[in-house]
Amino acid sequence: MNKLLKYILIIAAMALCVSYAVLANVKGTASDDRKVCSSLNVTIADYKEKKLISNEEIALLLKTKELNPIGQSLGKIRTKTIEDVIEKHPMVRRAECYKTPKGEVEIVIEQRNPVLRVAGTENYYVDDLRKTMPVSLNFAAYVPVATGRITRKTATGPLFDFARYISRDPFWNDQIAQININEKMQVELIPRVGEHIIILGTFDRYKQKLEKLRKLYLYGLNEAGWNAYSTINLQFRDQVVCTRK
Repeated sequence: MNKLLKYILIIAAMALCVSYAVLANVKGTASDDRKVCSSLNVTIADYKEKKLISNEEIALLLKTKELNPIGQSLGKIRTKTIEDVIEKHPMVRRAECYKTPKGEVEIVIEQRNPVLRVAGTENYYVDDLRKTMPVSLNFAAYVPVATGRITRKTATGPLFDFARYISRDPFWNDQIAQININEKMQVELIPRVGEHIIILGTFDRYKQKLEKLRKLYLYGLNEAGWNAYSTINLQFRDQVVCTRK
């Protein structure tokens, strides 16, 4: 057998194998597309940390939008459309939807991450991307609470930075119960222990101000008593001004 004929036969055999594989794959795909979705499985990846949404909410959302996949052939189910609808939910950051060979539809959801709650004339969270989001009806996130005269610009700017700082510091996270901006636009802190109000003034130099308060808590109030003062003023650069009751 000459070399040319040998090469022709090899190429023909390879082409036949490829054609068979393509045909088998097409048949397999067509067969998979005709499968009917038997179940919808929703996984909320960070559900143990926070419960801003529930599986039942997602199932109801898809039903309302006529996107419930159960009973539909896999070929008619549009996973990208399902993802887009779920990601419009105000509690959802990201959604991934895919079909399995068993005829099931899997949805994996990542929730948004609240950092601060504003409670007052408006009631909302600010997430870790500095975007506002509504308060969940299912779950109250354990984050700093801010009240008073708060604009959204303040909430997503200096107030956000301050709230994230105290939430990441175990000492301040345990000590500070509430942040308030009063009628004079002064920042006040309400502690969990003691009956005093902490006057921060502005958010400028808040780390230095809190360090002065930390030293007062550790070395001063243990002797004077936690309920000895009505206010603790941190506005002044080189001193802490305490007002007795």
